[in-house]
Amino acid sequence: MSAPASSVPVVDRVLPIASTLAMLAALWCVFVYVPNERMQGAVQRIFYFHVNSAWAAFLGFFVAAGASGLFLWRGRLEHDRVAVAAVEVGMLFCTMVLVTGPIWARPIWGAWWTWDPRLTMTVILWTIYAVYLVLRSSAREDPQIARYAAVLAVVGVLDVPLIQVSVRLWRGMHPSVISAPANKGGLEDPRMVVALLVTMVAFMLLFVWLLRLRCEGLRLRDELHDLEDRVEEVAR
Repeated sequence: MSAPASSVPVVDRVLPIASTLAMLAALWCVFVYVPNERMQGAVQRIFYFHVNSAWAAFLGFFVAAGASGLFLWRGRLEHDRVAVAAVEVGMLFCTMVLVTGPIWARPIWGAWWTWDPRLTMTVILWTIYAVYLVLRSSAREDPQIARYAAVLAVVGVLDVPLIQVSVRLWRGMHPSVISAPANKGGLEDPRMVVALLVTMVAFMLLFVWLLRLRCEGLRLRDELHDLEDRVEEVAR
């Protein structure tokens, strides 16, 4: 039986609507409002999904690192649940980055993939948090494994600033579209800036919504496990 609408928190009623409307606005901006980029043509529109997926992934891993730090400090399960949920949502967006990147690169660079420093560091980031999820799934009830995974989440986020500076540090070929001037591959039309901001809002709302849903799912899972343990004790 579903809960009465009045018992559902306001945030759970607002987030789905806001996320859906923002995503529809983002799609309209990307496919209707924004003009084609002068050099790359229509394929440059994937930039709005690629970049915002990266930002959402980074946000997820920073949230995971912060929650993991609190879990290591205070040992509270709600912090651990937020960390796990943030890693899972962050991995979703990080995977989108690794999928949209080659689709964009193929017509522009003539290759699906190169071991450019930024691309390589992004793969390393994805691998770090994939290991985190494997750790958590292999020993779900082991508090020591949970603490090891929390340390990994805190250390792993240090890769994010390396990704940001890798292009300059190791002279990679990955473009810096946002920081570059318009005549050197940057956003050449004000409508591109508007589209970037709209899609950013849409992705952030989607991130918060997914994080909220996953945290609630993990809380219900833990409550179910507690209930199962009590039933087993009574049965004995």
